[in-house]
Amino acid sequence: MRSARQRLHTICGHVKWSKEHGRVNLVQTRSKVLSTDNINPFVKNMEYAVRGPIVIRAAEIEQELKAGKSKPFSDVIRANIGDCHATGQKPLTFLRQVVAICTDPDRLMDDPKYPADAKSRAKRILSGCGGQSIGAYSDSSGVRVIREDIAAYITNRDGHPCNPDNIFLCTGASDGIKTIMKLCMTGEGGNKRAGVMIPIPQYPLYTATIAEYNACPINYYLNEDNNWSLDIPELKRSIQEARSHCVPRVLCVINPGNPTGQVLSRENIENVIQFAKEENLILMADEVYQHNVYAKGSAFHSFKKVLTEMGPEYQDIELASFMSTSKGYMGECGFRGGYCEAINLDPDVKVQLLKSISAKLCSSVSGQAAMDVVVNPPTSSEPSYPLFLKEKEQVLGDLKEKAKMVTETFNSMDRMSCNVVQGAMYAFPQINMPPAALEEAKKRGVPADVMYCFELLEKTGICVVPGSGFGQRPGTYHFRTTILPPVEKLKEMLERFRTFHEQFLSTYK
Repeated sequence: MRSARQRLHTICGHVKWSKEHGRVNLVQTRSKVLSTDNINPFVKNMEYAVRGPIVIRAAEIEQELKAGKSKPFSDVIRANIGDCHATGQKPLTFLRQVVAICTDPDRLMDDPKYPADAKSRAKRILSGCGGQSIGAYSDSSGVRVIREDIAAYITNRDGHPCNPDNIFLCTGASDGIKTIMKLCMTGEGGNKRAGVMIPIPQYPLYTATIAEYNACPINYYLNEDNNWSLDIPELKRSIQEARSHCVPRVLCVINPGNPTGQVLSRENIENVIQFAKEENLILMADEVYQHNVYAKGSAFHSFKKVLTEMGPEYQDIELASFMSTSKGYMGECGFRGGYCEAINLDPDVKVQLLKSISAKLCSSVSGQAAMDVVVNPPTSSEPSYPLFLKEKEQVLGDLKEKAKMVTETFNSMDRMSCNVVQGAMYAFPQINMPPAALEEAKKRGVPADVMYCFELLEKTGICVVPGSGFGQRPGTYHFRTTILPPVEKLKEMLERFRTFHEQFLSTYK
């Protein structure tokens, strides 16, 4: 038979017993509404490797070093995430000047230290803001004059007209990607769930969002033997296998590639567009690294430009493409500025998209201002141009040098191979794991690439992300590293890496 306390617990929840003045008092305490047993299961299914357990351990090691704990290294090198300024890249002067003036126009608009072209950009941005203040809400799609500047940028980039009404500003490209993907969900479960085709390896935003929305990932493997290209037979294989358990609706492409650093050829893009038309898929083109192209013979081609030039029979394909302030030569991750251009949507669907955006009121207006400077930089006739060009070329020149350095270094190591880093900010080398290392990882109950990356962190302070966090072909082992540390720091990192790798192979020979 249950005690009085047990019966009261059933009725009231948690009960505290206390004594006061010789009397027993019952004090009811409220149990938590949410627990890990009852929260949204799709949130629990989300994973985000670039901020996962290895990164948490890296932060712990940093604290240990600050506390004076002895390590075989003096600092942690964070090569796990594409955070340019965190690794030492300096902000662009012109961009920060414009945003600063927008933030404090009463003091800075007449300040002689700020150039006239920065002031004119700020005046234009503020003219589109309520009360001429970036502290006001903007239209849900973003400040109109900024969308017009983005449309002009796209028109100039592609040589084809762009309608500012097809553009909406977002909190980084990630927010725009999630907004479009949400629109593509079926609202049903089981084999009626929306299927989203994603490259493997992929950026973890995609798998995390698919899990959150209870959609079905349709994995297609990039061809590592052909510099991570998209093979049409592989796309066809993946969609055919998926049709029995979902409704394929979306094809996601990342170009230039993250984590793989490839730049797609125009021919490859044309074939992908043709595949999307044949299979009746919405195209989502993640093009946030469009300024980051380094390898000889490589060039960025936007999906919008290629689709437009493929002829009238392709002009009904729904395409959403994304850009950001966070990458390129700007590296302004913290502003969370981005845009999406969505073309060929059904007019009634576009109404629903705008309604969905309006529920969030608007993206950060300071981020919108930063995005405006990205698409409307100084021209050759303006006073800020020489410094702007110098800073831009310095960043991109350093990245080109570092891309080559990383590729050559990893390819010089035994049992390691790395495709040429053609663009973006990452390398994704493959490790030919020794059998003894595979056996040890099996004993520890972790993937071999996870074991490798944890040992690398503990022994060298280098923080990279295991390939299993991005997806990889079964039986292969990779890691992703950024190429962002300054040139001298990157040289030091690669030397630490080489020493560790040789010791790792010796241990598990």
